[in-house]
Amino acid sequence: MLRTNAANAAAIRAAAEHRRATEGRNLEVRETTTGEGEAKIAEAENKAAKAEAELTQLQKEKGDLQSKVDANRDEIASLQKRIEEAEKTAKPAASPADASTPELQAQLDDARHQLDSAEKEKSFLSEKLQATQQRSAQPQEEKKRREAGARKPGVRGNVLAVNQAYNFVVLNLGARQGVEPNSEMLVLREGTLIGKIRISSVEPATAIGDIITSSLARGVQVQPGDIVVYAGTNS
Repeated sequence: MLRTNAANAAAIRAAAEHRRATEGRNLEVRETTTGEGEAKIAEAENKAAKAEAELTQLQKEKGDLQSKVDANRDEIASLQKRIEEAEKTAKPAASPADASTPELQAQLDDARHQLDSAEKEKSFLSEKLQATQQRSAQPQEEKKRREAGARKPGVRGNVLAVNQAYNFVVLNLGARQGVEPNSEMLVLREGTLIGKIRISSVEPATAIGDIITSSLARGVQVQPGDIVVYAGTNS
C-alpha cells in the first residue's frame, strides 16, 4: 500500500514537472514571437519614417533647383536682349574715329561670354533637376503604395500563428507574393469575412499583420488556418 501511494505521488510529481517544463517552453516561444513581432513592427515604422524624410528632402532639393532653372532662364533672356541691342548699336560708325565702337564691341563680347556661361549653367541645372526628379519618383511611388494599399487579385494565403495578447498574426505570404507594408487584407473563415488585418512587416516568404480589432464581430477571434486575401479580392 505504501509502495503504491509512493508510486502515485512520484507519478504526480513527474506530471507536474513535465507540465511546468512545457509551460516554460511555451512561455519562451510566446515571448520570442512577441519580441520578434515588435522588432519587425519597429523596423517597418523606422523604414517608413526614413522614406518620408528622404522624400521631403528630395522635394525640397527639386524646388530649389527649379527656382534656379527659372532664374537662369530669365538671365539668358535678358542677356540675349542685351546682345541684340548691342549688335544694333555696334554697327560700323560713319566716322572711323568714333571712339564708342570699341567700347560697344567689348560690351557685346562680354554679354556673349555671359550668355555662354549661362547656357552651360542651364544645362548643368537641367541635368541635376532631372536626376533629382528620378530619385524622388521611387519614394513617391512607395508612399502611394503604402497609402493606397496593394490591390492584387488572386493573392491569398493563410494565418500561420496568432498572438492574441498583442493582436498580430503571422502569414504564410511575403514579398515574393506581392505583400507590402501598410496594405490591408481581409480575413475569411469558410468563405465568410470575419475581420481585417493591416500588414506591418514583410519578409520574403512571411509577413506580420496587426489585427484591426474594430473589424471583428463580438466574440470572434482570428485563428491559425484562417484565409487572408487583399481587400477587394474576397473571391
